[in-house]
Amino acid sequence: MKSLIQDLVAKAGSRTAVAFAVRFAGGGEYRSREGEPAFTVVFNRARAYRRIASFGHIGLLESYFDGDLDIEGSLAKAMAVGMEGGMARPKFLVAVCNRWHEFRQSNASWAQARTNAEFHYALGTEFYRYWLDDPLMMYTCAYWKEGTRTLEEAQRNKIEHVARKIRLQPGERVVDIGSGFGGFMFHALEHFGVDVTGINNTTSQVEMVRREIERRRLGAALRVIDTDFRDAAREYDKVVSIGTLEHAGRDQLEEVVQAHAKFLKPGGLGMLHFIGHVGHFETEFFIRRHVFPGGWIPSLAHTIAAMERAGLEVLDIENLRRHYALTLDAWGERFDRNWDKIRTLDPQKFTERFRRIWRVYLYGCAEMFRSPVGYTHLFQIVFSKGNITRANYPMSRGFLYEPPVAYREKRSPGRAA
Repeated sequence: MKSLIQDLVAKAGSRTAVAFAVRFAGGGEYRSREGEPAFTVVFNRARAYRRIASFGHIGLLESYFDGDLDIEGSLAKAMAVGMEGGMARPKFLVAVCNRWHEFRQSNASWAQARTNAEFHYALGTEFYRYWLDDPLMMYTCAYWKEGTRTLEEAQRNKIEHVARKIRLQPGERVVDIGSGFGGFMFHALEHFGVDVTGINNTTSQVEMVRREIERRRLGAALRVIDTDFRDAAREYDKVVSIGTLEHAGRDQLEEVVQAHAKFLKPGGLGMLHFIGHVGHFETEFFIRRHVFPGGWIPSLAHTIAAMERAGLEVLDIENLRRHYALTLDAWGERFDRNWDKIRTLDPQKFTERFRRIWRVYLYGCAEMFRSPVGYTHLFQIVFSKGNITRANYPMSRGFLYEPPVAYREKRSPGRAA
């Protein structure tokens, strides 16, 4: 087994310019090239060889999570080399496990979709507060336009970018599908004067947002409903869907896109912001098993076809792949910087194994989006329900880059300033 792993390591080393080293259990070392290694893989137990031989990169990651091997130095570089070296191609057994996971934990059932969402999003507000932006806590790709310096600024940029794309106007009624920790809702009300209804099937997040709405006394304009985002009970002027389509599942794409259309009034505008593949590929098993059970990354082509069948006109598509790499860099750095505080929240939950899984998730996804040959992207699709006219949508994109018009809230004479 060791010789097989040595061959795999040598093959990866021949495909990258990054200097790295590998120390094998029982003795022996490999160096990809001269110079200080960016990282060193240290095999602690021979069991890791068998796991890698059987399950490829999944076996390697599981061995890292269990302490059968360690990665010293830059985890980000290690993830990049693994992808560049072809080690991320799934083996047959991984493909079988992936399909079995899809069968057992599909989001087709609303109850299972809620359970899957709770697995990831119910880790506690304080956990996420330590590494997301403050105070909006946007857990989706930010927008790093030129000159952006902080994660907070980049996430505000994203909300402003989305708001401009769908031309938010004071008094409009908007549905935020997914809604998360409510960052878009609060910002859209304050800066654009719109009423927002959030749709979220993670009960803990719903309760957190409701408490914040009550604390700020914004119940007349903001509300969040604890339900599946396929529950389209009424129509809205505008639809915002940021980071929810990935939770639909392979066989639910059509149903979920139809729900987005049902939420929108005829002639209304919407935004679909999602991770998508260029081409048709399986969703990474590591992500499904350890991070987002039931998740599935659709292809851009399948998504557009489903939108067309739902009666939606595609107006604009923007690819923010590079922006997600920078967002994940920021999340990973903050996660590492605040790990000691995170661990004290619940030492039984936030263990060393948890830390390793989440570091692979954050840094690995950053390198996936950074890869010049990758097929996973981040799309923003602006759409309308029915065809637009010159009267309800500009003829060019110039409006996206004009100076913003400040919204001033109208206050009644008896209302405190």
